[in-house]
Amino acid sequence: DSLDWKDYGAASIIEKVTQHKHLGNGSIILCHNGAKYTAQALDEMITKLKDAGYEFVPVSQLIHKEGYHMNHEGRQCIK
Repeated sequence: DSLDWKDYGAASIIEKVTQHKHLGNGSIILCHNGAKYTAQALDEMITKLKDAGYEFVPVSQLIHKEGYHMNHEGRQCIK
């Protein structure tokens, strides 16, 4: 969760997402389309994540339907 809905500013959103302790392969970043600073944060947030080696893909590529379960962090793990 980017916590963008708290309206703390673009820098806060960028830091929250790019420095999140649970950020990793398969992470889904939650942003809200009605939040005040989200649009301002997106370019820099995406650039920083790509520079860190992350790739953006559709959610449909992240969801495994067979042989996986969801752990307490919301990550899919092999059963």
